[in-house]
Amino acid sequence: MRGLAAALLAASLMPLNSTMIAVALPDIAREFSQSPGTVTQALVSSYLVAAVVLQSPGGKLGDRVGHWRVFALGQALIAAGAVLGIVAPTLGVLALSRVLIAAGGAVIVPATVALMRIELPPQRRGRAFGTFGAVMSLAAGIGPVVGGELVRAFGWPSIFLANLPVLALSAVLAATVKHAPVAVDRAVPPRFDWIGTGLLAATLTSLVLGLQTTGAGSIALVGTCLVLVVPFAWSQRRAADPVVAFSLFRSLPFAAGSLLVALQNLVMYTLLFELPLVLEALLSLDAAAAGRLLIFMMLAMVVTSLVAGRLTDWFGSRPVAVSGSLICLAGLGVLAAGNLSTLGPVRWALVVLGIGIGLVTPAAQNAALSAVSRERSGMAAGISSTMRYLGGITGIAILGRLLDLNSDPDAIMSEHRTMLAVFAATLLVGLVCAALLPGRGRPPTPTELPAARRVPASGGTNNSE
Repeated sequence: MRGLAAALLAASLMPLNSTMIAVALPDIAREFSQSPGTVTQALVSSYLVAAVVLQSPGGKLGDRVGHWRVFALGQALIAAGAVLGIVAPTLGVLALSRVLIAAGGAVIVPATVALMRIELPPQRRGRAFGTFGAVMSLAAGIGPVVGGELVRAFGWPSIFLANLPVLALSAVLAATVKHAPVAVDRAVPPRFDWIGTGLLAATLTSLVLGLQTTGAGSIALVGTCLVLVVPFAWSQRRAADPVVAFSLFRSLPFAAGSLLVALQNLVMYTLLFELPLVLEALLSLDAAAAGRLLIFMMLAMVVTSLVAGRLTDWFGSRPVAVSGSLICLAGLGVLAAGNLSTLGPVRWALVVLGIGIGLVTPAAQNAALSAVSRERSGMAAGISSTMRYLGGITGIAILGRLLDLNSDPDAIMSEHRTMLAVFAATLLVGLVCAALLPGRGRPPTPTELPAARRVPASGGTNNSE
């Protein structure tokens, strides 16, 4: 368990760094004499693109060379990025440090999820995924608070320095765990799929940037993404050891579970942005008050995730995920029933939504990862993580196109209800996905690659994992 604790600590740095930077942007802009928009693009967008693009290759690399080795690589990348950020002389160097930190997190998170799949028996995986969800939600939630205190006391470089103690503790814990040696196989493994990785990176980068922009540029970038999908899919069918095996999606539990996580993240992440904006426009609610309001949902998610893991182990993924989806819809109904004139009903709605999301996510992740073979657990974890990030990015893109805060209060309320309708439709699709997950009893049969395309054991499958 010390090894998994080490992995969870390091994995928590990815959401922490994602949200902690927000409060430091004004100070960084003044430091380098740049506009806030330029700094946001350089430090936030670059981090987001790197995090999305590198999840699947990072997971695949773990399948080939061993997840603990890739975990150590991720720690080194985060440490290098943190040190570079502390001493960065220019905004460009600071952006590079953020990319290094995102790259480290992008390989650590799939490795952590894969290790939970590999090292734990089926009857304990739900509990582990519940803990994982709680840790990641807590890290994202406390990021702005921690960042604000660090910047106030020590200046913006301290948010980069803060990574190093966490990494040191994680490294110490990981060093106390003995791992069995990697099995030796004389067969030569296929070459790493660099062509597929490059096409995947170009496809996802076009999509993410296209969703973040508007007008003709957005259409051109999304169109480029759609064009690139064709050669990417063709390359994956021909690759001896693809970075994304589309055969994984033949497994209904994996496909439904991964999509369910993405849909839940779309609602949760978008609501974290939408509600404060609307309440500020209608009630002049400041950032501090909005943060105190949203903490109700975050705390409910954290606590419920811990309980949901045990419930998943006891009752199976389907009943827990279906219950959570229905609770999410109920929370959304409470939010839709009010007119946002007072905060009391909003708090209750957020608590109910947090409980629902906290129930769904561990159950969906457990079903998705249990449905794949151990040899492909890293790839599956990377694909699932990519889909989760894309869910949030898609939600923010929808929000930017449907919400106009320069309107009068009645128009803003109408736009808010339109967003709630989008959330409701998303949650209904998620409910269908939840119903397709396996129930209690025999776990789903892991999907397998055809024998001729399997990676030999020397390709990095660690039997200790």
